[in-house]
Amino acid sequence: MNMHNTCKFMQRHTGRTLTDHQQLVRRNAIVRILRNGIVRRQEDLVRLLRKEGHEVTQSSVSRDLRDLGVLKASGRYVLPPDEITRANGDFDALTQFVREIRAAGPCITVVKTTIGAAQSVAVAIDKAEWPEVVGTLSGDDTIFIATEDARAQAKLVERLRTIFRV
Repeated sequence: MNMHNTCKFMQRHTGRTLTDHQQLVRRNAIVRILRNGIVRRQEDLVRLLRKEGHEVTQSSVSRDLRDLGVLKASGRYVLPPDEITRANGDFDALTQFVREIRAAGPCITVVKTTIGAAQSVAVAIDKAEWPEVVGTLSGDDTIFIATEDARAQAKLVERLRTIFRV
């Protein structure tokens, strides 16, 4: 559904069009709520936003969280560090979740995290766009990171150990 059709759908089913300004105000409210307290479920965030007068659905909040780069770690939503998208980003907010880093053969690096944090750490690594990383695959508490060769893997392991202090 393109933006034009989305707006027509919104008008038809809600009687109003969501403007860019309203979306910005809602996303700013999400950021403020996440900074000021612990939110563990999207339903809780929907309730808090509605309490403030925002007309939201669970799916719109889910999209907002994705677009804002919000991470879920240790059972709660965490705002990404401002620097996370830079090649040498600030991973301080995620350091507490990484437990172990080790090589598995010449091209796979395994990162162990606390339960529920692997996806958030993998997203941060992907967004950093390091040249030695071919891709990541995450589970609940484990991340597999593929590299081209052993040299790239050695550079990656050194980078990860420095960043996560493991």
